[in-house]
Amino acid sequence: MGRRNRLCPDLRGRFRAGPFCRPDGREGAGMSGFDPTAESGSEEEKPQGSTKEQMQALKTLDVRQFTISADDDDIRVDRWFKRHMEDVPFNIVSRWARTGQLRLDGKRVSPGDRVQAGQILRVPPQEIERPGRVAKAKADLSQDQIDFARELVIHKDKAAIIVNKPPGLATQGGSKTTTHLDGLLDALTFDAKSRPKLVHRLDKDTSGAILLARSPGAASFFSKRFSGRDVRKVYWAIVMGVPEIADGMIDLPLSKQPGSGGEKMHVDEENGQSAKSRYRIIERAGNRACWVELQPYTGRTHQLRVHMAAIGHPIVGDGKYGGKDAFLTGTISRKMHLHARRLRIEHPDGHTLDVSADLPAHFAETVDNLGLDLLLGDLPLDEKKPGGKLVRKQQARAHAKQIRKDKRGERRGRGEVTGKPTKAGKPTKRERPNAGKATHKKNMPHKAKVKQALRKKPR
Repeated sequence: MGRRNRLCPDLRGRFRAGPFCRPDGREGAGMSGFDPTAESGSEEEKPQGSTKEQMQALKTLDVRQFTISADDDDIRVDRWFKRHMEDVPFNIVSRWARTGQLRLDGKRVSPGDRVQAGQILRVPPQEIERPGRVAKAKADLSQDQIDFARELVIHKDKAAIIVNKPPGLATQGGSKTTTHLDGLLDALTFDAKSRPKLVHRLDKDTSGAILLARSPGAASFFSKRFSGRDVRKVYWAIVMGVPEIADGMIDLPLSKQPGSGGEKMHVDEENGQSAKSRYRIIERAGNRACWVELQPYTGRTHQLRVHMAAIGHPIVGDGKYGGKDAFLTGTISRKMHLHARRLRIEHPDGHTLDVSADLPAHFAETVDNLGLDLLLGDLPLDEKKPGGKLVRKQQARAHAKQIRKDKRGERRGRGEVTGKPTKAGKPTKRERPNAGKATHKKNMPHKAKVKQALRKKPR
């Protein structure tokens, strides 16, 4: 009854797809008057529907195809969208893959599948963004910011840029951090097609060399070197006191300290992740402090700072882990004295990239105030890094060899039961001529029955 009242009086009982009556009594066009190319106007002018054929035709016309470049070789599909189509969120990519609209060389693909150079990725039409969803515009850098960022560059080639980060500048932004290195990377595009990408990070108060990749392919190459621990990183630090051992290895597992919100680490022998650091004394400043070289063999958060504080020699200026005992009196700066001095890594072209970063002003002044000689700083670097791939392979081979030796010892000792003497007159398994030979399956049930009959006691 309610539906009948909504129709016009002259259309009751004969309503069909043609001119129809609006709620206000005026006539309007039916579905036959729908124009897919017309712009949408007011709410009254919007079409009432569309056929599947028209929508399919629109989708077919707007389908896009992209050829995977060499820089995107062997990356995930969702990662490709993040690089080249930032306006498409992950949930839409997942829906496209789930409904079969996303295809790679004509085959269905999921967001976790990897693409290869030369393949054709079919992407469905761009969806209209919902009202209120506006992309956040990037703030343009001022000329002072551009000049500041370019002054940090100490090396540049077609694949990599290395900057000397000053202390106090965060690598990436956070909840209350608006000025950071990542926000200045638009100034370091130079002649590349896209902005450089961060490959690793340094703490806000740590200065020194940071590697930037100038293309997605270079970023993938350098990231694999960092994850494989094939990168040599050398740090300089001023620490409190003088360690008893001049050249030592610190092997203490680390984990996040409970109650610190993940911002502080501590030594955790039971549940911590493996962490190894090497230190070498460069020069002493009496018994008050000394200048050391640090090499991290793993990449845990705040690893060098926690390790040096754990052995009783915190880094000067590191109040977070050293407390009030991490500061020198007098004219010595209260800033943290930890500097990423040297970075050596394999280059995509095949050669080795080896770059050193100069000390910040406060560190250089402390070296001068303590009477230390800067010429003594660059110690010879060992060619083989403990904990690298070569060492891990050698350790794995030695471990497997030891397991094989233990198994051989077990095989030789078979037949001898520890603590139980062998029965006299009964030959061992090795002495029996037919030991180890399988008995015919047909005879086994018969023999078992005979033995059971002999064991029965006579009535």
